[in-house]
Amino acid sequence: MSDPTSALRIAPQPLSYVDLLAPRDASDITLVVIHCTELPDLATARIYGERALYDDGTGASGHWYIDRDGSIAEYVPATRTAHHVRGHNTQSVGIELVNTGRFPDWYDSRRQTMDEAYTPAQIEALCQLLAHLRATLPNLREIAGHEDLDTDRVAASDDPALTVARKRDPGPLFPWPDVLARVPLTRIGV
Repeated sequence: MSDPTSALRIAPQPLSYVDLLAPRDASDITLVVIHCTELPDLATARIYGERALYDDGTGASGHWYIDRDGSIAEYVPATRTAHHVRGHNTQSVGIELVNTGRFPDWYDSRRQTMDEAYTPAQIEALCQLLAHLRATLPNLREIAGHEDLDTDRVAASDDPALTVARKRDPGPLFPWPDVLARVPLTRIGV
């Protein structure tokens, strides 16, 4: 039987500030966090990822981005700590799936439905990437959605008297049962 990750192709596309991100050992990584970009396309996700948001000149980004056609880009190597989920960055890696989510009205209380399905190509690439990470990151055992770990609520942009979830990704259309059946990781935070 052939290795299911043997055909995995990851295009290195490091962010301009990647060398400023804290280095770490692959053995420090215990958790993978699944995100969706909540942006219209990969090009826009790149623009957002390149923005310097912190005093050290770095920004918010996942490690890998999976486009709707299943192609995978690596913005940050696993051995660098990316800013992708509050409170869990030092021990985790982040995978972003291109998906509109709630774009462009992330916090509008009337626009909280996430109705774009993930493509079969994205889910196949995700499962292959997860299998690859299990094989190369010796202590990776857990998985979570961004929404599982960042449960804060914020004032709605259309009515500050209302609150909405700060993060809802990967959202209700993410096929958790299918992914967990294919990759031996334990989901946490639910």
